[in-house]
Amino acid sequence: MLQAIYAAYGSGWEDIAGADRKRQGLTGEAIFLARLVASLLPNEPEARGLLALILHCEARHVARRDAEGGFVALSEQDTRLWSSELIAEAERELATASHLGRLGPFQLEAAIQSVHASRARTGRTDWSVLAQLYEGLVQLAPTLGALTGRAAAFAEAFGPERGLMLLAELPEAQVAGYQPYWALKAHLLVRAGEAVAACEAYARAIGLAEDLAVRSFLQQAQERAGG
Repeated sequence: MLQAIYAAYGSGWEDIAGADRKRQGLTGEAIFLARLVASLLPNEPEARGLLALILHCEARHVARRDAEGGFVALSEQDTRLWSSELIAEAERELATASHLGRLGPFQLEAAIQSVHASRARTGRTDWSVLAQLYEGLVQLAPTLGALTGRAAAFAEAFGPERGLMLLAELPEAQVAGYQPYWALKAHLLVRAGEAVAACEAYARAIGLAEDLAVRSFLQQAQERAGG
């Protein structure tokens, strides 16, 4: 049930422009359901972890696009646009979940988002903490998204070569159609000084990007890389 709610939220979240009628309203419905389940199962830490995760993501909704409708990466978002109310609610849910003493993947994912949210207070992102949290997450739920996120966190904490090494461990068949993998690989290759390979990876990411704003964002990055 929790996975279904998260999948519904993720589907609506991916439609940044709200252009897909089938996905309109999904994020709101998922938040309602997550709050309902958390209230019905107050002693289930993963229900509260899911709610915290969704609320942290939703808090950044407005900041994901600029005034012209362009995609804004998380690291470049104006934290003043983040919802302090939703962040505070998410933090309360995550704290309650942690006190229940049964760790799970949704709580770890929410903790990862909590570290990102702390940038609104501190002005920085603690990538070493994020690397540790992702390491724990992949032990419990080694999804493609978690493994890619771990590579990103390790790259920021310890250098692009470390991130590229982790990406290289992922099976080619699984990452072939996974756009975040290629976007991250391209970004890390640029940082590692491998412009030609970076442009090739950007081309793969662009071809897999369904959202026009995301595609434009990647195309601009590819041009800066020399493509």
